[in-house]
Amino acid sequence: MARKTVQKREVPKFLCNVPEEYAFRFHDGRLLKNMRELEEALRAISDETFRFHANAEKNDFGNWVRDVIGDQKLAADLMNAPTRLQAADSVTARIAYLRGK
Repeated sequence: MARKTVQKREVPKFLCNVPEEYAFRFHDGRLLKNMRELEEALRAISDETFRFHANAEKNDFGNWVRDVIGDQKLAADLMNAPTRLQAADSVTARIAYLRGK
């Protein structure tokens, strides 16, 4: 499946803070408002917390990125990341790519 190229005008939307009512909420109450916070959280959370949010039944990280941030490419990468560090690396790479646009 071909993915559409990111347009320069889309980059700020992908990298900015989302409104607080759309922030990602961890099961322990912590909030994330943007991709950078997601990247940092994925590097810091426990594997258990990662598995709570990303498992065979659901992937809260991918769903949030797809539905709230609107980045289909990163959402797909997160859906396919089997570990929190691979997920974090996907976010790191995507941020670097977007900043280079």
